[in-house]
Amino acid sequence: MSRRPIIAGNWKMHNNRAESAKLVCAIKEAIQDIDKDALPEVVVAPVFTSLGVVSENICHCGCERIKLAAQNCYFEPKGAFTGEVSIDMIKDFGAKFIIIGHSERRQIFSETDEMINKKAIAIIEAGLTPIICCGETLEQRELGVTDSHIASQIVKALDNVKPSDIANVVIAYEPIWAIGTGKTCDSTEANRVIKVIRNTLAQIAGRENAEKVRILYGGSVKPETIKEQMAQSDIDGALVGGASLKAESFVEIIKGAMK
Repeated sequence: MSRRPIIAGNWKMHNNRAESAKLVCAIKEAIQDIDKDALPEVVVAPVFTSLGVVSENICHCGCERIKLAAQNCYFEPKGAFTGEVSIDMIKDFGAKFIIIGHSERRQIFSETDEMINKKAIAIIEAGLTPIICCGETLEQRELGVTDSHIASQIVKALDNVKPSDIANVVIAYEPIWAIGTGKTCDSTEANRVIKVIRNTLAQIAGRENAEKVRILYGGSVKPETIKEQMAQSDIDGALVGGASLKAESFVEIIKGAMK
C-alpha cells in the first residue's frame, strides 16, 4: 500500500511571530517549484502565539503545499483551565494536525496515557488529525522493554477510538534517547520498532486499517539521514526538531523524502 510521506517540523519553544513568518515563507519559496505529486505532505508546528501569523503566510503563499499543526492542545472544549488552548481555538487558525504525547510533554509536564487518549479522541471528533508520539528512554531500551512499552503507549492512546478512525491518525516514533542528543537510532532498528507499532495497530484496528496509518521517525533527523530512513519499508516520514528551525536543512529533508 502506498502511503504519502509526511515531513513535519516541530519548532518547539522557538521563534516569535516575525521569525515564524520569515521561516515559513522561506520554506514555501524553496518548495514552490517542486512537483506537487512528488512532494511529501509538509507540516509545520509553531508555538501557539505564532499560529495566526504562520496561518496567514501559508494562505498567502499557497496553503496546499504546507499544512499547519499545533504542538499540543487540551481535550475540554472550554472552561476554567488557565493556560490551556482548546482544539476549536486551534482549528480556528486552519490547523489540520495536532501533536500530542511528545516525550517532553510526558516527562516535563507529567502528561499521562489517559490524558493523551482524551486528546486523541477530542482531536478526531473535531475533524483534525492527531500526531501521536511514542518512544522509550535509554533505560527502557537497555532493560529490553522497548517493544512492550511502545505497544502499551499505542494501545492506551487509541483506547475507544474506532478502527476506521485509527486508519487516519499519524504516529511518530521518537526514541527519547535520540531527541536533541545528536544520536540517531539506526534506520533498520527504527524500522523494526515501527513494524512493532504497525502490528500493534493491526491487533486493535485490523491489518487493512493499520496499513493506512502513516508512522514517522523522529529523533535528531538530519538531511544526511533522511534518505536512508525513507528507504525503509515502514517509515513514512519524519517528525523533525532542531533541523526544522532552518529553512535550508528542513527543505533538504523534504527533498530527501520525495518519491
